[in-house]
Amino acid sequence: MINRQIAAKSPARMLSAELDGRVMAMRVSNTALSIYLIATADQLGLCGTYTDDPDVVISGSLFSLARLVGPAGEDLIRDGAIEISGDAVLAQQFQKLLRYGRPDLEEELSTVIGDVVAHEIGGLARGIGAWGREAGATMKQNVAEYLQEESRAVPGRYEADEFRANVNALRDDVARFEARLNKLEQDRI
Repeated sequence: MINRQIAAKSPARMLSAELDGRVMAMRVSNTALSIYLIATADQLGLCGTYTDDPDVVISGSLFSLARLVGPAGEDLIRDGAIEISGDAVLAQQFQKLLRYGRPDLEEELSTVIGDVVAHEIGGLARGIGAWGREAGATMKQNVAEYLQEESRAVPGRYEADEFRANVNALRDDVARFEARLNKLEQDRI
């Protein structure tokens, strides 16, 4: 499916040709699981073993590696959830090629069961995904509210902002005091 998508898009074919012969390893942290992506002039090969050293290695949890292809990919790298060793530019090119190759599952399903049914299943999947995101956001909000308001284990936003402002004011006061003290010492000499 990935190679069909790459073949259907001119920029993907050009990128695949640029990456010809390059290898990227994706390793799941704390496991022996590795997947190797081998680019050729017109497609992307996947294999479980590779004898030579890959050009780039991307390591992270299984969940982080799965999210890498999505829009949050660069955030995962900045946050340290994903580690890259080797050529980082090459890793970005592979990421771009995988985005080009991402299959349209609804379209793929429509070839098997028909357009109308595939569209309905796609709508159902999108609805479940939206519900999951909303449920996650609600859960996050409820946990934050519990930790801040009921258990008092975590300060609220306004309390943290006030504390930060007080720390900044104290830092400035200490700096001014230090400057005065240095001036008095210099005047004394």
